[in-house]
Amino acid sequence: MTRPVRLGMLTPSSNTALEPITCAMLAGIDGVSAHFSRFKVTEIALSEQALRQFDASEILRAAELLAHAKVDVIAWNGTSASWLGFDRDESLCEQITAATGIKACTTVLAYRDLLRRIGAGRIGLVTPYRRDVQDKIIAHWNSEGLKCFAERHLSLQDNFSFAEVSEAEVAALIEEVVRDGCDAAVVLCTNMRGAGAAERLERGFGVPVLDSIALTLWACLTATGCDPSRVHGWGSLFTNPDLRAVTAIPEHNDDDEGER
Repeated sequence: MTRPVRLGMLTPSSNTALEPITCAMLAGIDGVSAHFSRFKVTEIALSEQALRQFDASEILRAAELLAHAKVDVIAWNGTSASWLGFDRDESLCEQITAATGIKACTTVLAYRDLLRRIGAGRIGLVTPYRRDVQDKIIAHWNSEGLKCFAERHLSLQDNFSFAEVSEAEVAALIEEVVRDGCDAAVVLCTNMRGAGAAERLERGFGVPVLDSIALTLWACLTATGCDPSRVHGWGSLFTNPDLRAVTAIPEHNDDDEGER
């Protein structure tokens, strides 16, 4: 009997887009399920109070709850390392694995690895965040060799409000950065509705559209040995065979896990 694959995802408490969109992408795929654990995140800002929301101790408590479900991977499905520094996610992955024995990945580290692999030299960045947060993101991404060529942001701070932005509004922002001349469009937020527009926009403009929710699912599937091309209708991220070998997750022993 084929062993089911369980994908564990750490979710900001006020996020309402991530879970339904992830489940929609997995709809009809037998033997793969997503499981979620929340910790408190209500605003995105650079204040001390807002930054404390991403203290590793809070995230680790949520990760330990996911471990009770015997998930095969634990993903931090969020983008905070973009303004806090990529090293925060590198350390977080190490701490999650040390605490749970389960491999870990994050949205931001998956972006770094994928964008480097495809050689994206002109990134179009779309976010719901404020200008000061956006500037921090651009500085950190540029320092990692991820050149933000064009950007659009909505100047929002309340995390719940990000999901209230319609897919059509997000698609319009993506179109703007593509028309500015980017060679890859990034929707950097896991509470934003960009995934559903990706395939249509890619057909229209011929530029990859990389949504954070979709990318995190892709990274989880890759890390667990599941073929991402089983996901249909959500863009080239899942259908491009050149991307399937990309993973920031260390190899682990699957001897006792059975065939997938």
